[in-house]
Amino acid sequence: MPEAHDPLRSLFREAADIGRSRARSAPPSFITERGRRAYRRRLLTLAVGACLAVSGVGAAAAALLPGGTRTAVPATTPPASGRSTSSSSAPSLSGSSLPPGPPVTGSSTSGSPATGRGVLSDEPVAPSRSTSPPPSSLSTPSHPPLPSSSGP
Repeated sequence: MPEAHDPLRSLFREAADIGRSRARSAPPSFITERGRRAYRRRLLTLAVGACLAVSGVGAAAAALLPGGTRTAVPATTPPASGRSTSSSSAPSLSGSSLPPGPPVTGSSTSGSPATGRGVLSDEPVAPSRSTSPPPSSLSTPSHPPLPSSSGP
């Protein structure tokens, strides 16, 4: 049963009529600017997504490819547990300023030093005589020479 004389209904109709008469469409420049902002946002989102996808694929490829990260190979290989090594079998280095270390026998690598890959052999390796100064951690600190006391 419709209520024809509802005061609230008539007030809503009056408000709607007034709103329709005062309504104006937005100027075209405002509508164009809103469209441009939306386009820039979409383009930025697409560019960021593409960068993330490319960097993710690059990181996955770097992690999955062989030879990505290599650990450092030790300079000398420790002797096997079954072998006995004696210091008398190693050649003596007379005049060397290096402290005595473990004998250099056992496995050596031969191959490309840049790749770190080599073939292991069981031939003894003689230590090479180096003319370069020893590493700083093994050498004594250098001081300027003291003036001689052989006076006049």
